[in-house]
Amino acid sequence: MKIKSGFILREVASQTMVVAIGEASKGFDGIIRLNTTGKFLWKMLQKDTTVDELTSAMIAEYDVDKATAETDIKSFIETLKGADLLA
Repeated sequence: MKIKSGFILREVASQTMVVAIGEASKGFDGIIRLNTTGKFLWKMLQKDTTVDELTSAMIAEYDVDKATAETDIKSFIETLKGADLLA
């Protein structure tokens, strides 16, 4: 899975925001603000990535156990799916 084209990260007033550009901006009505972990996962999802790859990377980057990482990643992915941001 990966982020659909037409969505980019921008830093606005020290907040990380997802911004729709081009054709994607016509169908996306909202703002998504990401915390540090969300930004980390978003960057990984710029290329085709599996949940296992995300989990391994999150464990390596943060002081988190596998079960917590998997739960948080699945929640993040569901949020992205709900906003129709995954290809």
